[in-house]
Amino acid sequence: MASQLTMYITLVCTSGILNLFLCLYTFKNRYKYTNISNYFIFYTATIGIYCFASALCLISTTLEQITFWNIILYIGMTLSPPLGLLFIMVYLGIKVTLKRAILLLVIPFTTVIMVATNNWHHLHYRVFELDPNLGAPYVYQEIGIWYMVHGMFTFACMLVAFILLISRWKETAKGYRPQLIALMFGQLLPMITAFLYLIGFTPVGIDPVPMILWISSVLYLWSISTSRLFTIMPIAKDTIFNSINDCALVLDKSHRLIEYNQACRAILPLTDKSMLGKNFAEIWTEQTGEALPFQLGADIVDIQEFKLTTNDSERMYHVRITSLEQEKNSKGLLLVFTDITEIKTLQEKLEQQAYYDELTQIYNRRAFLQKCEQDFMAAKETSSPFTILLIDIDHFKRVNDTYGHHIGDQVIVHVVKLCQSQLQEEHVFARYGGEEFVIALKEYNEAEGEALGKRLCETLEMEQLMTPEGKLSVTLSIGVAEVKDWTEETLHQLLHKADKALYAAKEKGRNRVKTFGAS
Repeated sequence: MASQLTMYITLVCTSGILNLFLCLYTFKNRYKYTNISNYFIFYTATIGIYCFASALCLISTTLEQITFWNIILYIGMTLSPPLGLLFIMVYLGIKVTLKRAILLLVIPFTTVIMVATNNWHHLHYRVFELDPNLGAPYVYQEIGIWYMVHGMFTFACMLVAFILLISRWKETAKGYRPQLIALMFGQLLPMITAFLYLIGFTPVGIDPVPMILWISSVLYLWSISTSRLFTIMPIAKDTIFNSINDCALVLDKSHRLIEYNQACRAILPLTDKSMLGKNFAEIWTEQTGEALPFQLGADIVDIQEFKLTTNDSERMYHVRITSLEQEKNSKGLLLVFTDITEIKTLQEKLEQQAYYDELTQIYNRRAFLQKCEQDFMAAKETSSPFTILLIDIDHFKRVNDTYGHHIGDQVIVHVVKLCQSQLQEEHVFARYGGEEFVIALKEYNEAEGEALGKRLCETLEMEQLMTPEGKLSVTLSIGVAEVKDWTEETLHQLLHKADKALYAAKEKGRNRVKTFGAS
């Protein structure tokens, strides 16, 4: 009997020492690991308390000593299963809130209090005394109602942790399944042993669970040292990989598809596991009917934009291509597709508001000055002719006062449409102010600009505006100015010259074109 007891104590102490080592080792290296290591530290610490207290119970010689160490034992025994469950939940990427953690620990803390105060209520043990035949350290006990509550809770924690691990088996890459198996056995072994103890298949008066926990400890130690338990969590990685909104694909060095997430079905709706191993460019052509709209290369780290028509709707995407180290001298590619349709639409809307006149949809003053400055500098480099036309609608205030601003708006739109009919694509046409417009003419001299201005005036005279008030005649006054000295003149000086010519046209009676040289 003494030799058996010595063997029990040795096994229990071995489990305690291994868990203490795991706890201290993880604590020492916690800054190298992810947040999951904190849960593991508390988990192994409570198992260590459970094991060492069990050993001290086995070397006790009185009921008082056994009772004391039994209370300490329960601190570790009751807390380790829920902490183990929390550890597994974090490992799997399941959100652990403070409220959940507190709820899981309510029953363990209650159990510790029940065991410590059992002599007053006998709800945990109905009977707890030395075995009359075997003597210390063997105990004869009859369980109470709270013992059953505690037992069911402990078994449930380990069972739920085990089921959660099994549920992620298919989602786990083959290279990480040994890590998953180690964690499964870490939960399964104590659960089976505890069950055998409760139904009487183990030595009388001896808790066998601490004796087999060294096996779980060895499995955990292997997971930490060989499969990077705390630095890489493949289960959480797969969960995140499949939950992100962006389409992500992994290609090998030959550009064959080796992995993709669920979001890829929005771009390539027929994507399934049968396509793994196929050339990605071929998959793209098969599913979209188009050639691959971006380039692939082992050394490319790039962001490219492209349009894709899916389900009769045109969407805009940008793809980020990143090189991945797979094996020695082997590079794969990570492709991440982001739908930027809404962003592009918003950008276009903001650009329209920033650079285009809301009423006429032609350039506004800001856009004209930016565009014209570029053309002006290009013409300056080659000393090419460059001419500005400044246009004003005659008696526009009178139109607004007589017919109202809604008719005034119609007049402005009417002028723009007729002017556009006489202009070419390379001409920069903009609304310069309320009823003022401006045209920049590359490769046009002053005489050519004057001729264009006269055509605009004639077109407006011939095309009257139909309004609810009847026909309305619209005329224009136009000032023309050309760059004469490229060494001195700036764009703003040229605009000032055109403004002076426009003023001269108004002074001469309106409905006419004046050049700066003739003003």
